[in-house]
Amino acid sequence: MPEILVPEATDLARMVGAAGVFAVPAGDVRLSPDELDPAQILAGSPQVSSVELWSSPDGSQSRGIWEITPGTVTDVENDEIFVVLSGRATLEVDGGASIELVPGSVCLLSAGAKTTWIIHETLRKVYHSTS
Repeated sequence: MPEILVPEATDLARMVGAAGVFAVPAGDVRLSPDELDPAQILAGSPQVSSVELWSSPDGSQSRGIWEITPGTVTDVENDEIFVVLSGRATLEVDGGASIELVPGSVCLLSAGAKTTWIIHETLRKVYHSTS
């Protein structure tokens, strides 16, 4: 199946407003490269890419698709729920749990949680995040 291009944000908003719905095969959507702060990288050469499918007018919430290639990175999280579409990773929370993420995993992150992501296989997720 060919990669799917997502419309630009303004076109997407217009489409959702007109039809009330938008759907894409999330595993085939073409993502755009994102910058990863080198200070976050603990091992390997992970690359991050994403596409934002929606954001609130004030920018405090967003929904989209995000992907990271193998390696180990740290992060400080926003309030987020996500579902893993593909790949495999271990997510370690400072002072808390260590969980295995596999396709179909649903994960909730708390704002401010300090995490370490150990990406074993390129991980793709769909998310809703609140900052």
